[in-house]
Amino acid sequence: MSKYNLITVLGPTASGKTFFGAHLAYRLHGEIISADSRQIYREMDLGTGKDYEDYIIQDYSVPVHLIDMYDAGYKYNLFQYQKDFYRVFKEIQKRGNLPMLVGGTGMYIEAVLSKYELVKVPPNKELRENLSNLTQEELIHVLKQYNSSLHNTSDLKIRKRTIRAIEIADYYSKGDVHKEDLPSLRSLILGVQYDRQSRRKRISERLRSRLEAGLVDEVKALLKKISKEDLIYYGLEYKYLTLYLTGALEYEEMFKKLEVAIHQFAKRQMTWFRKMERNGYRIHWLDGHMPVEEKLQRSLDIIEKEAPDLLS
Repeated sequence: MSKYNLITVLGPTASGKTFFGAHLAYRLHGEIISADSRQIYREMDLGTGKDYEDYIIQDYSVPVHLIDMYDAGYKYNLFQYQKDFYRVFKEIQKRGNLPMLVGGTGMYIEAVLSKYELVKVPPNKELRENLSNLTQEELIHVLKQYNSSLHNTSDLKIRKRTIRAIEIADYYSKGDVHKEDLPSLRSLILGVQYDRQSRRKRISERLRSRLEAGLVDEVKALLKKISKEDLIYYGLEYKYLTLYLTGALEYEEMFKKLEVAIHQFAKRQMTWFRKMERNGYRIHWLDGHMPVEEKLQRSLDIIEKEAPDLLS
């Protein structure tokens, strides 16, 4: 049996990981499983950077899964992603192809590689009713009674998410949790990165390009279908473009705030990947400045050394 049964290609936003991942999948007869928390939604294309053309190589369309699955407004979550990933992973293996996990959402990547033990928590109507009259400050206090070291601080800012977080914490506290037997993953991990200055330049250039390509119109169309609050929930481009279109920000102010937010997001992504390395994951980093053919050759050399049967 091979030491590896999965290749993961990760990197921060604007690192070119999708383009590179698609070319590597083409070489290895692989199928891509997206690891992006927002590409799961339809009609959120420019803002999430789907770049469909990246998957077409010499008139061949590299198969890609877990994008365009739900309408905007739907609240997809980590539990669903894990279930969807393992389903697609097994299907690709049955076809005799190589599964490749490609994306930049660190939590999604680590959830499947580390086999997070997640369960589907049902709604608790009685608990929700008991919480309905509490202030946001009181809800936060209740949540902290379950978990004093909260990592997902966004749960503290939105009332619905705070209540849901309490509901999940309460479910887990009762200990009646059925754990599924998840398949074993053995992933060789490749990472694409640029130096900080180059990454910032690429992010700024890509933002301008997407705005010129019609990102404002994309958000304007989405606002006709879902609420302002739901669109802001998706963050970054959708948050700041919504604030601009609803008059809360002028265009230049929106651009500057969004640019800074994306830079900060990329920094958080790299922090997550560095944490993975500290936790024992070996990431073979590739210099983003290298031409794609050079990155491919470097990757194939790594695969030949670590998992030669994946090349057969």
